[in-house]
Amino acid sequence: MKIVLVNENAEYKKIAIEFFQKTWANEKTEKIYEDCILHCSTEGILPKWYLLIEKNKVIGGAGLITNDFISRMDLFPWICALYVESAYRGKSYGSLLLKKIIDDAKRDSFKSVYLCTDHKGYYEKYGFKHIGQGYHPWGESSKIYEYIL
Repeated sequence: MKIVLVNENAEYKKIAIEFFQKTWANEKTEKIYEDCILHCSTEGILPKWYLLIEKNKVIGGAGLITNDFISRMDLFPWICALYVESAYRGKSYGSLLLKKIIDDAKRDSFKSVYLCTDHKGYYEKYGFKHIGQGYHPWGESSKIYEYIL
């Protein structure tokens, strides 16, 4: 099992684009993932894209970005697009991605990381605290969580 930081491994960009498009995008939003991942680099702190790989197969991924399409633009960075393939769930693999992202955010001198979700109970068990509600451009709302570094 390994976590690949796509920013530092350009050969994984196409694989990451395919994974995040398949997992999160629809035909209207595919270009968002493609453009963001193609332009991530080692030169800037954000965005960062991560792939969780087991035996040369991508089984999960996540990102660390400046804003996750949420009204609280005063907060950043945001953990986004956390996903583990259903066959690999229940083994705390998502926590491996969260730990790597949190460690990288600490190294980059951030004070907190945030995420927005409709999940109940998942992020709390990893130390995230609910801090409020945020609103998306498409009219929905999500709970906002903070993890203090």
